[in-house]
Amino acid sequence: MTDLLQDTAERAARYLAALDDRGVAPSAEAIEALTALDTALSDTPTDPAEVLDLLDTYGSPATTATTGGRYYGFVTGGVLPAALAASWMSNTWDQNGFGYTNSPVAVVLEEISLRWLIDLLGLPSSCGGAFVTGATMANFTALAAARHAVLERAGWDVEADGLFGAPNITVIIGEEAHPTLTKSLGLLGLGRNRVVKVPVDDQGRMRADALPAISGPTIICSQAGNVNTGAIDPIGELCDRSHNSNAWVHVDGAFGLWAQAAPARKHLTAGIEHADSWATDAHKWLNVTYDCGLAFVKDPLSLRAAMAISAAYLPQTTHREPMHYTPEASRRARGIEAWAVLRSLGRQGVADLIERNCRLATRFADQLQQSGYEIVNDVALNQVLVSFGSSEHTLSVIKRIQEEGTCWCGSTVWQGKTAMRISVSSWMTTVADVDRSVAAMIQSEKIERG
Repeated sequence: MTDLLQDTAERAARYLAALDDRGVAPSAEAIEALTALDTALSDTPTDPAEVLDLLDTYGSPATTATTGGRYYGFVTGGVLPAALAASWMSNTWDQNGFGYTNSPVAVVLEEISLRWLIDLLGLPSSCGGAFVTGATMANFTALAAARHAVLERAGWDVEADGLFGAPNITVIIGEEAHPTLTKSLGLLGLGRNRVVKVPVDDQGRMRADALPAISGPTIICSQAGNVNTGAIDPIGELCDRSHNSNAWVHVDGAFGLWAQAAPARKHLTAGIEHADSWATDAHKWLNVTYDCGLAFVKDPLSLRAAMAISAAYLPQTTHREPMHYTPEASRRARGIEAWAVLRSLGRQGVADLIERNCRLATRFADQLQQSGYEIVNDVALNQVLVSFGSSEHTLSVIKRIQEEGTCWCGSTVWQGKTAMRISVSSWMTTVADVDRSVAAMIQSEKIERG
């Protein structure tokens, strides 16, 4: 085992050291070579050292270098050193984080991490929280608590009696709500299509003045961080307009909620602490390993009521038992890596990470605009939308950029306009990375223009 782990560490170190010199996307040859791993299941065991060699030889070249400094797709953070090291240690421990009796260290570190995160994000100190897989399950978890609360006020026990015959719940979302939110609503039986959609402004923010009249059980789903523009809904105003009617305000803050941790950006999230629940991803802007989503609920009793599990063989202690706050019982001990990153960075380190990424996004926008290209959005956070002209030309430029390999950006269509989407989310990204990427973008556009 010792030799195998040492070999693994050496291979991992070589992989990380080579990131700066390789293309961000894997080559066609590397992808084709993956067929070497597609064999019939062997009848006899294989030496783990040989298995590791196969993974490294064929797997490593076929990865997308998302943990490097020039990957700007899908708001994907890189993995911080403390997170990677803690992940190795956590996997060595092999802890099932469902309860304290099974793993005291997993539960204690989760308790500490949640307390630190609630403080760091400026949420009410009484919040309940849950570590889940990502924003989809974070939205699901928080909205399950919302469903419980608004129906309980109407005299209905949804966990016991389901939705058949229950009072109708009105769900209000913005026109540019993220699809993971609507997926969560579908999983909860609230429907993807029976929502009330509120118009948005020219940056994708829900218009508080267009909020419909509210009556009966109602959930309002706001957004902190439009996936295209980074724009944040006027959440404080939405809360002011809705709380007199007992509506529940939820915030899908997959990456935008982290603006709360950066003093220079906190004005963008004004009033967000008045919402009732929040969803975010630590594997985005906190740069922990995949997967790590977070759900926070102002009323922890609503969260527990929606998620609690009961069985005679499951032990109960005086500690917070994660199995009562998450959709899963058996689960990865995600709080260990979150604790390691928060302890490593501290409050100032997290703020610096967020602010640095935002400054680099502005640098992208300024340089590309100065080179004659259209910046489609107001760059307030880490998202930049760039148009190179017609839809066809923009898409061809993006394809060439991806194939050239210096950096990787995706395409999008936002409010009818095709654009390249730059998401600056990694702790690894530097000024030099931005300047090198911009040069490659300009060169790719010139080649496509002929």
